[in-house]
Amino acid sequence: MRVETREKIETKTGNIDIPSFGGDWGGLMPHRPPYIMVDKLTYFDLKTAKTVFTICADTFFCFDGVMEEAGLVENIAQTCAARTGYKQRIWQDDVAIIDNEKAKIGVIAMIQSMEIQRCPVFGETLETKIDIEEEIFSIIFVRSEVKVGDETIATCRMKLFLTDKIPE
Repeated sequence: MRVETREKIETKTGNIDIPSFGGDWGGLMPHRPPYIMVDKLTYFDLKTAKTVFTICADTFFCFDGVMEEAGLVENIAQTCAARTGYKQRIWQDDVAIIDNEKAKIGVIAMIQSMEIQRCPVFGETLETKIDIEEEIFSIIFVRSEVKVGDETIATCRMKLFLTDKIPE
């Protein structure tokens, strides 16, 4: 059963309500459990997005209480997906709208300058920020930073490609 809740999200133009649906993001992201590595989109503007994600015992890419490097990469990519889905479905031309278009599937085309200081552990909350460096048609170039509290644990630049495919 999908239960709709409404939460405030901070945007460049102030706080607005967005719909969130327990677990599947209501079509804002193409990912489905257990492969979701973003709990909440906490900030959005046309060039920046921020998410949070708390590592649980059953988190994908988590073994013996530690999230592997691939989990950090996926968290960054899903932050991009949350931003893109929100931008496509909820936010257009600096106006908050609701559109029923589902999020398209994206793929990581390149990872550059990845630096991982340490891997996060069970119970820690990741705060991930992406800054859009360039967005050309269906290609997005981002710079990212993942923090646990005040500690930066990972940074990278990434190129993502949005396909025309929509998950079924």
